[in-house]
Amino acid sequence: MSDDGGGRVTELSSDVELLRAVARSQVDALQLLHRRHAPWLRARLTRRCADPDVVDAAIQDTFVAVWRDAHRYSDTGADAAAWIWTIAIRRLLSTLRGPAHRWLGGSGVTVPEGAVTTPSAEEMVLLGVEHGDLGAALSRLPPELRAVIQSTAIDGLTVREAARLLGVPEGTAKTRLMRARARLRELLT
Repeated sequence: MSDDGGGRVTELSSDVELLRAVARSQVDALQLLHRRHAPWLRARLTRRCADPDVVDAAIQDTFVAVWRDAHRYSDTGADAAAWIWTIAIRRLLSTLRGPAHRWLGGSGVTVPEGAVTTPSAEEMVLLGVEHGDLGAALSRLPPELRAVIQSTAIDGLTVREAARLLGVPEGTAKTRLMRARARLRELLT
């Protein structure tokens, strides 16, 4: 049984149905989304950040944002998993931007004054992508080209995986990737 537009959700409900239910403040829908998506989010975020506390914070922040912003999700061609992933990677980058990856949850844990922390090479690349010349060039790409280049080049997905995540045929993803690369070359030269 799936969501009928106003009813309860079940394990058989689609992600779109779950997001609509979350927009109606149904906690059980958020719990189902979390059970369905948190494991793969953790796996993908862990490839980008070795600190499990930072990954946990990013996942928690992701589902808080899903709860708060589910009404903004539009199922007009946008894949729900891609929408959630976009939130998650942005939350990870936001968490990594904080001084010494401080925990913002008020747990009383603080970084000792004068402590020196060194971000990983991958963290530096992710921050450079968002704030450097490449980030500026990426922001100038049309959303459909930006999504495929981020999925493949930044997130490390294959074209097939990116196509599935974005909800487009594999051939479309390949074409978009070629167009995105060509446009990035123009923007970066």
